[in-house]
Amino acid sequence: MTIHWFKYSAPTTFYGLAGRLIPFFAWPSAILFAVGIYIGFFVAPTDAVQSEAYRIMFIHVPVSILSMFIYMVMAGYAALGLIFKTRLSSMMATALAPTGAIFTFIALWTGALWGKPMWGAWWVWDARLTSELILLFLYLGFIALQASIDDPRRADRAGALLAIVGSVNVPIIYFSVKWWNTLHQGSTIKFSDTSMHEAMKHALFVMLAACWLYSIAVSLVRVRSLILERERNTQWVSELEEIRSEVRS
Repeated sequence: MTIHWFKYSAPTTFYGLAGRLIPFFAWPSAILFAVGIYIGFFVAPTDAVQSEAYRIMFIHVPVSILSMFIYMVMAGYAALGLIFKTRLSSMMATALAPTGAIFTFIALWTGALWGKPMWGAWWVWDARLTSELILLFLYLGFIALQASIDDPRRADRAGALLAIVGSVNVPIIYFSVKWWNTLHQGSTIKFSDTSMHEAMKHALFVMLAACWLYSIAVSLVRVRSLILERERNTQWVSELEEIRSEVRS
């Protein structure tokens, strides 16, 4: 049987597909969050150097990775929408932005909680911290710019340009600890690292998977709302609203 995947690039067909996919990402995400937090906070041993304070990394590291990854995916979708004029690509970029902003904020917040006992300060103008703060401003700027323009197409074009230009900041965040002498430690997750306890590794990878699945689930929920909002004057949305009204009554 041949599956025509390109048909799902249209908002009308993707709306139904997204609705069917959401539970397959949402429920595993909730389960993995519970498992990851249990392993990280109750099974993983106390760190010999950082004591109990290191456990914040089980939240900080996954959200930090996803904050960068989501931005690149958002910029990619925005670029596709800008180049090929695909409506769904632009909607996906818009749907991803709030999740990326939330993860970036949590990364900065948990970084401050971790940094206080390690460095003796809530915040330092470290290269990685500063570039991560710039990432938060880029997310917020993308959201604010799109919200300030009434015409969705113009908003998508303006947001896409900002997202594409801002993507330069992501490799700066990643390589900042190598390019400059910073207080921030290097990569926490290393496949060849043998010094980290297995329970710590398991907790990190489980939490990373949970954050990834959560990002997909909430983005699908958000893009469905965007599709209904932007397609509200079309016949299929009108028919869908009629069906929903009949079901409620």
